[in-house]
Amino acid sequence: MPASLLRLQFHDCFVNGCEGSVLLDDTKDFKGEKNALPNRNSVRGFEVIDAIKADVERACPSTVSCVDILTLASREAVFMSGGPYWPVSLGRRDGLTASQKAANEMLPSPIEPLENITAKFAANGLDLKDVVVLSGAHTLGFAQCFTFKRRLFNFKETGKPDPALESSLLSNLRSTCPDVDESNSKLTPLDVSTTYMFDNAYYKNLVSNKGLLESDQALMGNPKMASMVYDYSMYPSLFASDFAASMVKLGNVGVLTGQAGQIRKKCGSVN
Repeated sequence: MPASLLRLQFHDCFVNGCEGSVLLDDTKDFKGEKNALPNRNSVRGFEVIDAIKADVERACPSTVSCVDILTLASREAVFMSGGPYWPVSLGRRDGLTASQKAANEMLPSPIEPLENITAKFAANGLDLKDVVVLSGAHTLGFAQCFTFKRRLFNFKETGKPDPALESSLLSNLRSTCPDVDESNSKLTPLDVSTTYMFDNAYYKNLVSNKGLLESDQALMGNPKMASMVYDYSMYPSLFASDFAASMVKLGNVGVLTGQAGQIRKKCGSVN
């Protein structure tokens, strides 16, 4: 669940800012983001946010927004997994709508070119360093086979595996994710060595050509980003402090304050 809560915040903030749109169910007026291609059958943790919200509403009605709860839950999930703790400013307000189309267009994909991914970060005021740092969230969680299967069997239509994938990992992944459709939704850890611990093993994996997703291993193909990967692989405290700083930046993307938006009573629907 820690990886899911962290990803939920990321997928919220990248689509028209941190305003809780990812939490909204579909209505007759709009198609929400839960069923956008990057989210369908993969984003989780809604019930955790809903349960916290219900408790908060009982104690303190119409005061704390769903997006503030999500931002805090994401921080706690990282901290309880052994990661850093960072200050979270409060006072964000919840948005009034969601957009499946925007989610499909704005969320980075693990198979798109690195320059596309960095452009999507830049559109949210996040720079190259933030790309490298926030990619380190893949120290936690799992990926479905379909998100990286082309690396195993037919990389860029060559009929061969990705040459950047370490051979023993390739062999293991091929047995976990055989080249049949039935394996598409099978799960594989993003970081095999310390799957449930927030640490810098993700970067050590990249240095050893053991990054799971194409978009992760691609960081090593950019000299400036590769230099940061090497630093984080050697200095876990540097990664921890930089991750905390980038999460503060992420949590402030496109927020609603003052009279904008509302404080939802239930996170899945507007008041």
